[in-house]
Amino acid sequence: MKKKVIVAITGASGSVYAKVLLDYLKKLQDQLIAVGVVMSDNAKEVWQFELGNSEYTKYDFDFYQKNDFNAPFASGSAKYDTMIIAPCSMGTLGRIAGGVSNDLISRAADVVLKERRRLITVVRDTPFSLIHINNMKTITEAGGIICPANPSFYSLPKTIEEVAATVITRVLDLAGFELDTYRWNEN
Repeated sequence: MKKKVIVAITGASGSVYAKVLLDYLKKLQDQLIAVGVVMSDNAKEVWQFELGNSEYTKYDFDFYQKNDFNAPFASGSAKYDTMIIAPCSMGTLGRIAGGVSNDLISRAADVVLKERRRLITVVRDTPFSLIHINNMKTITEAGGIICPANPSFYSLPKTIEEVAATVITRVLDLAGFELDTYRWNEN
């Protein structure tokens, strides 16, 4: 079944996770109906700082402004089935946990949770305070998935993008995509 996916990119460090996610989604077009992308202002600044470019503008997905509440996924009637927030800042996580829908990212997450669809948050900040842990607990209890940006190394990644891909392929597995990736102890 083809998917309608929301990708939210926040200002947490880890723009490489967002880039690798968008790169994989380009390759998975045959499994997609639509990809809607929303970036916070901080996400654009962090991308520029960490990756040294603004290449997020070159992806052929539907981009929406952070306060565009006319975006289709601001309503459950648009039937976007999955939302991935990568990276997910603790501020964004806290607003979602608190039900504060003050921008398109938090509104879309609220919609996904209320419609009992799949929300995957790739939290990047560390260490976690008790507030962060409680917010993760709240989102988990509401049906969301917390997938910390903790890379694995058993695939012997050689580049920073390959390291990031160990997280992103896990996220895409959680989202229900079929993909060819390293699997532990499989030929």
